[in-house]
Amino acid sequence: METIRIPRIMQATAKAALCKGKTIGLVPTMGALHKGHMSLVRRARSENDIVVVSVFVNPLQFGPNEDFDRYPRDIERDKELLQHEGADILLVPELKGMYPEGYATRITVQGLSEKLCGAFRPGHFAGVATVVAKIFNIVKPTRTYFGQKDFQQTVVIKRLIEDLNMDIELVIGQTVRESDGLAMSSRNMYLTAPERKAALIIYKTLTEASKMVKSGASRPEEVRSHMHALLKTEPLVAEIQYAGVYDPETLDDLIEYKKRNLLAIAIKIGSTRLIDNMIVE
Repeated sequence: METIRIPRIMQATAKAALCKGKTIGLVPTMGALHKGHMSLVRRARSENDIVVVSVFVNPLQFGPNEDFDRYPRDIERDKELLQHEGADILLVPELKGMYPEGYATRITVQGLSEKLCGAFRPGHFAGVATVVAKIFNIVKPTRTYFGQKDFQQTVVIKRLIEDLNMDIELVIGQTVRESDGLAMSSRNMYLTAPERKAALIIYKTLTEASKMVKSGASRPEEVRSHMHALLKTEPLVAEIQYAGVYDPETLDDLIEYKKRNLLAIAIKIGSTRLIDNMIVE
């Protein structure tokens, strides 16, 4: 596996591969890789000639009181995992290579970025859209791979690709969970043992809400109320930012069910913010 740190070298490498008719699969990450990331790498490996994984903790998507400085970083472990899965290139750009002095551009996907997580993390999705667009321009992927756990992110990236006429196929991988149902996340390592146990209330709530939606006996507002009530039964839940039934395309609250319905939750357990979701047909 080759490690590339300079964007223009990655661009030249990608151009050479594309000129030979090869396909490039990109898995953008912030590192601290886990089995969820690896499932995306394996899928990229099966569908492309070249697999590129980027690791970049992007400061633009962190708010002033968020965890940029303490976000987990372990590049040597990440390298071992990626080599085991057969990744071809690890892109680890330096901060000054991504945002040189005088950098002044932001990309905002309006109408989607302000909802759900965006309401609690102002500017977050502008940071996501900006860095993803830059990495797309650097790697020139045929396909790019994101996980469903960050559902709003996938909706924003889909609109970004469509609106800017990017010739990139967006592939969304299913959420990978621990054996007890907790969605895998790099931030799970922040949790103490009691908090880790308390976090299971998220999956329990989504599962119960899913059954309510499938039964058709309850309206979205009733499901939303039940989700909040169930989350409040866990004493270590410090804050419920949102929990409810949403349109998976617009991210709006649903009044009536659609063919596909998004159940989504964002809560804080202690100081750790956790998100999860399910799509219910």
